[in-house]
Amino acid sequence: MNRAVVMTFSAVAVLAAGAGVWFFKPGWIGMAPGQTAQGKAAQGQAAGGAPGGAQPRGGQAVAVEVAPVVRKAMPQLIDAVGTVQPIASIAIKARLDSQVIQVHVAEGARVTEGDLLFTLDSRQLRAQREQITAQIAKDMAQIEQARRDLVRAEDLSGKGVTSTVQRDTAATALKAFEAQLAFDRAALSSVEAQLTYTEIRAPVSGRIGSIAAKPGAVVRMADTQSLAVVNQMDPIYIAFSVPAPALVEVRAVLERGPVRVEAGSGANMSVGEIAFIENTMDLATGTVTAKARMTNAAERLWPGAFVPARIVLGIDANAVTMPASALQIGQAGPFVYVVREGRAVVVPIKVARTIGEEVVVASGLNGGEQVVTSGQLRLADGVPVSISAPRPPGGGKPTAGKPPAEAKN
Repeated sequence: MNRAVVMTFSAVAVLAAGAGVWFFKPGWIGMAPGQTAQGKAAQGQAAGGAPGGAQPRGGQAVAVEVAPVVRKAMPQLIDAVGTVQPIASIAIKARLDSQVIQVHVAEGARVTEGDLLFTLDSRQLRAQREQITAQIAKDMAQIEQARRDLVRAEDLSGKGVTSTVQRDTAATALKAFEAQLAFDRAALSSVEAQLTYTEIRAPVSGRIGSIAAKPGAVVRMADTQSLAVVNQMDPIYIAFSVPAPALVEVRAVLERGPVRVEAGSGANMSVGEIAFIENTMDLATGTVTAKARMTNAAERLWPGAFVPARIVLGIDANAVTMPASALQIGQAGPFVYVVREGRAVVVPIKVARTIGEEVVVASGLNGGEQVVTSGQLRLADGVPVSISAPRPPGGGKPTAGKPPAEAKN
């Protein structure tokens, strides 16, 4: 028995010697020389505990960044995803059977209304014009002769030399020549109109797409494929869906005046107004399509693209706002950490809407609170916190829950 006890105490002594804290003497165990009670308390405080080794609730204070909850004017918005649509998208087709002689624009080029795009072969039409012009000259000569004949026939008829039939025949001939002249002039107008079809010009200002017909290609009126398509770029439409619950509010604001629509973000922001709302609601989605007429001189909006769109319905003069970085999502819904008396407190909230980097709070906050915007990963309800200064723009992002000084190491 005594031998087993001696071996047990020897093992304890070896372990204690390795730790450098305890030493063994027969009959008692004590602290190593120099390891006083004050030293042990100091170690407890260095480890984040209270004097005497008592741990505070939540452990070591977590370094966080905070921002105030403020009340200010914020716009009332409806966010949607819009599709960019040209107001006019015109397929260029030939209006006569001919051959492409020259293409005057490059594919994808910007064009102005009236710019010459294609030249078609017009030699046959010019020859027809010359023929009709000669026929018109002949008609005019015949009319002059018929008028002289009618004058002589009327003179002789008045003297009783010729019969009335000859006078009427001369009058009829004059009218026939005049009718032929009118017919030939109409034919000339038709040919001249067809000659204009040999010069295809841009119907609207915009941007031309791919050009299917190259010089030398034969084109016909019956062709289904267009020579090219010109899309109007400025102004341009954005089509988006308005939820059924918001339709009444949108129409009410629209009756009072223009409704502002913003598309894109930052430097690529484009501004316009709602042009019209479709007269039928989509029963499958419960939405109605609206289109906004947007200025697009810089062509930031491209046909067919999807862009974020915002409908500005008005201004909420006293909205409760906070940074979006403070918003947390839990199993029970959205919440934030509010700093109260040096501790983090979980506060459930309801979000009205998010505008850029700010959140409009519907309930849960009243304004004036300090919410945690960085360092939430190590927080829980009641954990002590220490507020650190916000990082400068472009600075390194510290590890979540650690002071910036520790993150740099």
